[in-house]
Amino acid sequence: MAFSFPHFTRPQALTVCALPVVALVAVAAVAPLPFAVAQPGGTANVLGKHEGKPVLTITGVPTREPKGVLRMTTIVATGPQMDVRLGDVVDGWFRTDRAVMPKDSVYPTGDNVKEVREHNLGDMKKSQDDATKAALAYLKATGSDDTGKVKVQADLGKIGGPSAGLFLSLGIIDKLDGDGSGGDLTGGRDIAGTGTITASGEVGPVGGVALKTKAARRDGATVFLVPKAECADAGAELPKGLRLVPVTTLKGTVEALRALNKGGEVPSC
Repeated sequence: MAFSFPHFTRPQALTVCALPVVALVAVAAVAPLPFAVAQPGGTANVLGKHEGKPVLTITGVPTREPKGVLRMTTIVATGPQMDVRLGDVVDGWFRTDRAVMPKDSVYPTGDNVKEVREHNLGDMKKSQDDATKAALAYLKATGSDDTGKVKVQADLGKIGGPSAGLFLSLGIIDKLDGDGSGGDLTGGRDIAGTGTITASGEVGPVGGVALKTKAARRDGATVFLVPKAECADAGAELPKGLRLVPVTTLKGTVEALRALNKGGEVPSC
């Protein structure tokens, strides 16, 4: 049996082939995609107040009043139930103040807003506990005899997640011991950064560091402490006037800040 196929000119053939592609693009343009779009969020000085309340309240022993700033940083992402479409994704890819991230990497617990909030606040509570243990263990190892009397309460309001851990530990150390020789751990600087902390003092990566550097510089920081594993991400679009200092442990971070204050050798990315 013979079949007869219509003969198309080259322009006609290209038009026919393009129709399915156009249709797919049209559908993709209006269909929700499994992404979240993030941007620089707020910052909070752990040595001061957040939303009118002290971030760190330490009792049981005398405390210091440091002059500098230890600025924890955040990112803000589209909500777990918010639709992100092709136009949002394309816009995010071409902007330096936006980042497109898989939704399940931002909200691993699903799309329920209440569950996500509770999960993030749970992470923050554990981070606060680990930060306190790490800071007190560091101080005890460096000769402090009063760590058993110290009580720490941290309050960052509705900020969730574990990424403030390193800075909560540094804030506790600065309020109790400063740089160890009578000065502030910050040296009076505005120091920002991010990083998780374990009870044993290990610093871990957090994600979104390129956006956090922008939040830090926007709010006045001149130094940014970054988990060493995320140096490349932090340096990719580093704002002018912001110095990166890579860190891996709480002890190493304190040593880097002391070196910075004394004009010594400071790690760099």
